[in-house]
Order: sequence, then structure tokens, then C-alpha cells
Amino acid sequence: MSNPIADFSDRLAALVEQAAPSVVRVEARRWIGSSGIVWSAEGHIVTASHSVRGEQVEVGLPGGVATATLVGRDPSTDLALLKADMNGLKIPAWAEPDGLKVGQVVLALGKPGKNVRASLGILSNLGEEWRTPMGGKLERYIQPDVSLYPGFSGGPLLDAEGRFLGMNTRALRRDLALTIPAPTLRRVVERLMQHGGVRRGYLGVGAQPVRLPQSAGQESGLLLVSVEPGSPAEGGGLMLGDILLAINANPLRRLDDLLAQLAEMPAGTSVSLRILRGGQTQDVSVTLGERK
Repeated sequence: MSNPIADFSDRLAALVEQAAPSVVRVEARRWIGSSGIVWSAEGHIVTASHSVRGEQVEVGLPGGVATATLVGRDPSTDLALLKADMNGLKIPAWAEPDGLKVGQVVLALGKPGKNVRASLGILSNLGEEWRTPMGGKLERYIQPDVSLYPGFSGGPLLDAEGRFLGMNTRALRRDLALTIPAPTLRRVVERLMQHGGVRRGYLGVGAQPVRLPQSAGQESGLLLVSVEPGSPAEGGGLMLGDILLAINANPLRRLDDLLAQLAEMPAGTSVSLRILRGGQTQDVSVTLGERK
């Protein structure tokens, strides 16, 4: 008679064994290794940006240890792209996030040492598009209920078919494991290959939401609480106490609204900002810069 628990256990072990050649060790920190995922057969590897220190790292691949160089990173999505001098790596099968459901069984894999390690859990929360605190965009909010042990950041999350759902990290929300979905990985990796980074527009202000009088035409705006010296905002004439109402006619009610707009605009873009100053509205033109 078949033992369903033993069958389930054997299936999980088979999934880990199947995925292991696409999970690599990333030696980029002093005390503990982290994990990475094979992105291309030609040696491209995606990993967590927060775990990479310096421009050169060592990666543990199925064929041995190799030196890898940093192609680029995007801290706002906690992604880094490495290139190792090795060919013939195994590319994993990726799954799109559209069919995911809360409660589905998932496996988190990591390789902080010589062997692949695993953690079993379920999908505890799913959402739509989400902006990270630094303004990066995730095409889907995926929160697994798994234990991400030290060194697991940069490793994959697997579904019950052994397909890779995305890359795990703890750097985007404090004390929470999140999975960066495959569509986000593809979009950011493409930009890293082209530019070495994601060139988001930089304004150089600190802002907080504030309620507005009815005469302003909208319920809230963004009060400027800081303007960085030498920033595009200072060059455009923005001042402490100004209230941002809109950017290119798109209303700004929350800080996320501003971050979302800037994330889609490259450095050098000229934008029109509608502001409230001294009770009067006016339009200001600012050319966005690039954060150094």
C-alpha cells in the first residue's frame, strides 16, 4: 500500500535534486556566503544586491569555483547581476506568478555552503504590483511563509512542479521574506545588462503627505521637508515648505505616487511640477538627475 507521506517526502527531495544545479553559492561577504540563481548558460547569475560587496566575487558552481564580476545592481529591488567565466550552466524553468494562490506549497532553496539547503512552507500573502521603500517596482507582491536561513537571500522559491517562482530576499521589508517574481527579474536584468544599473530619475527631496484646503483641488499633497544641496530640485527652484501637487499633470497624494513616477523616468527627463507656495499654485520645470 502506498504511503502518501513518504511519496510526498520523496517528491520534495526530487525537486531539490532537480533544482540544485541552478542554485549557486556566492562568496561576496566576509563571514558567510549567500545564494544565487543561474540566469544564463553563459555564466550570468542573479543574486541579492545587499549580499554583494565589491566588484569581484567567487561563485560555487556545479563545475567548481569561479571568479565572477559584478555586471550591475539595483538596490531598489535588491537585485545584482554577476558574470562568471563559465559556460554550459543549467538554466532553471521559470513560472509566471499569475496562477499563484495563497496556501500553495513552496520550497525555498539556498546554498550558503557547499550543499543546497531547503526550507518548506506555503504562500502566505499575494498582492498586485508593489513599490519597495526605495521606489523599485515588483510586478507582483509574493510573501512566502518559509524560513530564510542565513545565506538563503538570493536563492530561489520553487513551486510544487519544481519551477522557479522568483528570488528570495529579506532586504525589502524588515523581518519578512519576500520573493522577487520572474517578470521583475527579467525586466531588471535586461537593464543591468544594458546599463549596469537602473537609471531612475532623481529629484533630491524629502517629502511627507499633508492635507490640503478644499480650494487646492485635491485632498492631499507632498510637503517638502528637505531639498538636497546641488540636487535637481534645488536647481529647479524648489524650496522647503513647497507642496508638490502633481508631476506632469499626475496628482501626487502619497510619497509612493512620486516614487512611482520617478521610477519610470530616466535621468535627463524634464518634468513639470505643480506646486503650492504661499497659498498660490505655480508650475516649475525640473530636469531630473541620476543618483550617484
